Amino acid sequence: MTIETNEYFDGNVKSIAFQSETLPATVGVMEIGDYTFGTNAKEYMTVVSGSLTVKLPQASDWKTFTAGETFIVEANMSFDVKVAVQTAYLCLYEK
Repeated sequence: MTIETNEYFDGNVKSIAFQSETLPATVGVMEIGDYTFGTNAKEYMTVVSGSLTVKLPQASDWKTFTAGETFIVEANMSFDVKVAVQTAYLCLYEK
């Protein structure tokens, strides 16, 4: 796998894809805003800096994750994210 860059939501979310020691991964930054993401694989999203307020699939409540915390989203799902401050993340993808 080569290093690839990705941009979403008119450049408000940017990431760099790479192969970690164990799984394909991206590391990126989200600008302040509200976003809906879809998954193709099971995702392990860890907040590196800042915070993400997330509504996970089939959840009725929003939950805030801060630096060092991880949430998991199963494959073929969508989830909503509210970003109050620029936030960095690491995402691992499990097929």
